[in-house]
Amino acid sequence: MEFVVFMTLPGLVIVLLLIAFADQILRATGLGRRRGQVSATGFEQLHASFSPGKQNELKERQSALLLRDDEEDGAPPHRSSVDLEGGTAVVRLPKSP
Repeated sequence: MEFVVFMTLPGLVIVLLLIAFADQILRATGLGRRRGQVSATGFEQLHASFSPGKQNELKERQSALLLRDDEEDGAPPHRSSVDLEGGTAVVRLPKSP
């Protein structure tokens, strides 16, 4: 009978809260070595089920993880360079015809 309670929306929220408390206790004691939180993912999915904007945000985040980040994206190819350690920047403009 208790399982039926957890299949309802209030039961799901109760389970997520219990997981959040357990997650925080594990992190406080040093037994949890994860960077992310399991409860945060559960709450985001619950929020996404009621908000179409959140669903789009989660899909965008997932697709951004699959895309590759190149150093030269958005910059002219091999014309400009920035030396952060030396504190200099070189900007080469294209020759006008």
